[in-house]
Amino acid sequence: MNWTDERVELLRKLWSEGLSASQIAAQLGGVSRNAVIGKVHRLKLSGRGRATASPARQKKAVQGSSIQKSVSRAASTQRHVTTSIGANALQAQFDAEPVVRHYIRPVENVVVPISRHLQLVELTERTCKWPNGDPLSEDFNFCGNDAAETGPYCKYHARVAFQPAAERRRSR
Repeated sequence: MNWTDERVELLRKLWSEGLSASQIAAQLGGVSRNAVIGKVHRLKLSGRGRATASPARQKKAVQGSSIQKSVSRAASTQRHVTTSIGANALQAQFDAEPVVRHYIRPVENVVVPISRHLQLVELTERTCKWPNGDPLSEDFNFCGNDAAETGPYCKYHARVAFQPAAERRRSR
């Protein structure tokens, strides 16, 4: 589609009337909204008119009694202004001490297992893969106790690794 002189004039007219780019594209036919926007920018058209002209607002006449009412309203409604500035501007001040709730996990005959100190090549599908120590040191090993069929860790390490969701929320 080429922009003929007639189409450009129609574009200018519709744009000055305040039509949207989509509306102009629909009236011109054969062009997209983006093509209209691009042409408007290339033509450097600005200062659009309004599609629906709103009636001009008239200012109310100022009377002496209304001034007194507004002054009395301003005096009666005072906002609390924060006096702190700078780094302390967002610092919250509390009068009461926060309540600290400690949740103690019930102990159900938990026995810390004695590690079998297995190396990586000694692990099987049924051994606990809980790492012990620093992986870069010579004495690094794995727990190696019997693991449950549902996971990679023994009963003890599974409790350490997989906490219930409710307990995780409390610890945050």
